[in-house]
Amino acid sequence: MPRSPTRPRGLGSPLLLLNLKAYPNAFGPAAERLGRLLEARGVEHGVEVAIAPAAPDVGLLARSLGIPVLAQHVDPGGPGARTGWLPAAALRGAGATGSLLNHSEHRTPLAELRAAVAALREVHLVSVVCAKDAVEARRLAALEPEFLAVEPPELIGGTISVSSARPEVVSESVVGVHRASPTTRVLCGAGVHDRADVRKALELGAAGVLVASAVTRASDPKAALDELLAGFPPRR
Repeated sequence: MPRSPTRPRGLGSPLLLLNLKAYPNAFGPAAERLGRLLEARGVEHGVEVAIAPAAPDVGLLARSLGIPVLAQHVDPGGPGARTGWLPAAALRGAGATGSLLNHSEHRTPLAELRAAVAALREVHLVSVVCAKDAVEARRLAALEPEFLAVEPPELIGGTISVSSARPEVVSESVVGVHRASPTTRVLCGAGVHDRADVRKALELGAAGVLVASAVTRASDPKAALDELLAGFPPRR
């Protein structure tokens, strides 16, 4: 039974945020199944979880799940005669909690990114801004998003985690982001696929991880989620 729409809640931490991207096995009912699995495994492990489905599925998942649902992108500007655009107000109306922004697969010019963060803030939605390295993370932290996810593009989709291969990217991002925006929390992404990667990210100061293919392309998504969630301390 779908839940009644409620006011979106914020994102806690430490957090596992699952990005479904646009994989063909993660649309519509399949996205809902993955969302229900993520919700159940998060409860079992006592870990904060959230999901970012493709845009057509945001409303479906927001209505049917009890976890935060984020869009994968939002356009700057308000509602109105703007056919084909995705304004923050539409996400709010769909029941979303917020949106990813500036993912390496959907880079956004700085002026548009600043306007998109402001548009989300205006309707009380959460921004998760992505950065390719510690330098960009520090620069984008000036926008004061709720979360900043650092993801070196060359490691995205692989099995070598940034927290293992380039731990300095995570630790330097945490220091730089917190200097620029003390309230912004850092997520670690790119290649994160097991509990050791998660533990290392948290040890480096990250507030959680952003994952995608480790779960969405896994032959056993439940086992993949359990492996990742085992790296978090249980929520008290």
